[in-house]
Amino acid sequence: MTLSLSIKNLLPILALVLGVASIVAPRFLNIFVAIFLIAFALVGFGLLR
Repeated sequence: MTLSLSIKNLLPILALVLGVASIVAPRFLNIFVAIFLIAFALVGFGLLR
């Protein structure tokens, strides 16, 4: 068995972690969202795989 994780597979996990973190520390919500959106955009443009 091979375990192959790409950025596309990690985005839902990242979204879940950031969602929980934003509930715990709402003051940092904008930072979490910004990082997530940048990562999602980079994957969408094909700059990250």
